[in-house]
Amino acid sequence: MITTPSPAPTPDRVLTGVALMLGFCFTAPLLDVAAKLASSTVPVGQITAARFLVQCALMAPFIWIMGLSLKVARAHVPTLVSRALLLLFATFCFIAAIRVMPLADALAIVFVAPFIVLLVGKFHLGEEVGPRRVGAALVGFVGVLFVIQPSFANFGAVAFIPLGTALAFAFYILVTRTLSRQMHPVSLQFHTGLIASLLCIPILLLMQGSGSDLFDPIWPVGLAWLWLIGAGFFATISHMMMTYALSLAPSSSLAPLQYFELPVATFFGYLIFNDFPNTLSLTGIVIIIGAGLYMIHRERVTARTIPQ
Repeated sequence: MITTPSPAPTPDRVLTGVALMLGFCFTAPLLDVAAKLASSTVPVGQITAARFLVQCALMAPFIWIMGLSLKVARAHVPTLVSRALLLLFATFCFIAAIRVMPLADALAIVFVAPFIVLLVGKFHLGEEVGPRRVGAALVGFVGVLFVIQPSFANFGAVAFIPLGTALAFAFYILVTRTLSRQMHPVSLQFHTGLIASLLCIPILLLMQGSGSDLFDPIWPVGLAWLWLIGAGFFATISHMMMTYALSLAPSSSLAPLQYFELPVATFFGYLIFNDFPNTLSLTGIVIIIGAGLYMIHRERVTARTIPQ
């Protein structure tokens, strides 16, 4: 899911970038763990709102410490709102899915997002994409079907919800391509969290007392507070790790590492929830990882053949 290129860095910076990317792969599944634990008592919409409220609160002091301006260029506002809406929808769908699905299964389906980005780039944006990478994307979709089939048998239509996350996250990546070159990473994270929070809160207020198990907010009790704060904390930490990793090392070096997130999520899912993908799901996960790594390999080959 990594797309932003980096300038030629020194070896030390590359190693730091790799370390940060591995840190992302370890901490991002902890966001999912916290959200899944919270979902046993707290509505999905409230967990989603908490994730962005905590992100906004954590980023605010850094805006002041780093002397960054809170002002946003008027031209950036529509793109920022679009980015926040896409991430908000992606987060809501994923939390709704993992409330009942194993972490690894839901995350594997979400990993179809890079394939969607590639196909949108080719057929909608007119980017040069060779037949081998298109073929790898189609194979990746087959892997997703392998994961969805047993999940659908066990959980019903919920198995398709992570596809909403994948689609929204794919367009989130495309929107971020432009903004990441125009805004500081901390400002980008803060304003995304702020806008998403402002969009969430009115919905929760309107749904109060509705009885909806997805949107009717409750007053958290006991450890639910910890899980809500943890979801926002690990979301913020992991995404900042990824952002700074991309500023230190080439995306071509970091992209393959992101697939390490899948075995980490599988480990946490088994350790905490006793969830483990069945044989068909594991086959699909292997296909998705293989197709993704091959697609990254072909991008590297293509980059080396383009005249500089």
